[in-house]
Amino acid sequence: MSAVMPQDAQAVQAVQSFGKVAVLMGGTSAERPVSLMSGNGVLAALRSQGVDAHAFDPAERELGELRREGFARAFIALHGRHGEDGTVQGALELLGIPYTGSGVMASAIAIDKVMTKRVWLAEGLPTPNWVCLEAGHQQPALLRAVPDDLGLPLIVKPPREGSSIGVTKVLGYSQMQDAVKLAARYDPDVLCEEFIEGIELTCAVLGEGASARALPVVRIDAPEGNYDYEHKYFSDDTGYRCPSGLAPEEEAEVKRLTLAAYRALGCRGWGRADLMQRTKGANADGRFFLLEMNTSPGMTSHSLVPMSARAAGLSYEALCLELLRAAALDSPAPTAAAT
Repeated sequence: MSAVMPQDAQAVQAVQSFGKVAVLMGGTSAERPVSLMSGNGVLAALRSQGVDAHAFDPAERELGELRREGFARAFIALHGRHGEDGTVQGALELLGIPYTGSGVMASAIAIDKVMTKRVWLAEGLPTPNWVCLEAGHQQPALLRAVPDDLGLPLIVKPPREGSSIGVTKVLGYSQMQDAVKLAARYDPDVLCEEFIEGIELTCAVLGEGASARALPVVRIDAPEGNYDYEHKYFSDDTGYRCPSGLAPEEEAEVKRLTLAAYRALGCRGWGRADLMQRTKGANADGRFFLLEMNTSPGMTSHSLVPMSARAAGLSYEALCLELLRAAALDSPAPTAAAT
């Protein structure tokens, strides 16, 4: 009988089993600067644990080089289009290189907030009311009708962008045209969404299927409720609470909704749902509403998944290793049939 391997030796063997790892970062989306911050953080963490990790920017190098250079796994730290939308995931499937996070279909659906809402509504999950203004259907007469349907204020955003890029809180009819014009710079379709006034929350998930687990909920206290790009990544004015301060039954409900939303989209590996609790305004009732699901969340110094993981006793380095360990393919190469 072989001797039991010491814990540190086991850890070294586990790290070596990852092989050569590419940390995909940068890319071509509007979120490139954030992706570079996330990727460099992940790269440093993996290297600190002995992983043979290397930076790889798809904006500067062809993905086919991953196979030619012998990469065995990919940690996706790309955000937005051509990174979080199923395209890179599909390329990695063809290359046969396991990758972190959700697969092709879940990534493609989750990046599109309109498709995400359709799936969630089909599953009976709560999400704010919305109107989608498709390209070619954004004439002034149509824009003026949106506040009549959704009320004021309302939110206008590009449905396939993240990090609050191109988002406007519309307070009056006169602001609609400029808000739609801004959103259309990033996406030909424009999503107009009911404004939920209250508490902003986020909840991260690790794992897949029935074994997926929700991490502690984070409450976001942004100045004047404006959690925009600057306040997400660069400002120290935004406050975060983890523990969230919600009542235990409310925290449990947020986790239940998040897990249901995650599983409905077919996510795996990890993700982070953004939600609102309606606690203000004429319709204040304490209800929770799902806004979106991030399948490649930020990993910067201001990011929320590492914050939630720390509250659950998981360090940044341990989180990166867990995510890398779960790297997988939607369609692994079939094994040879037994003869």
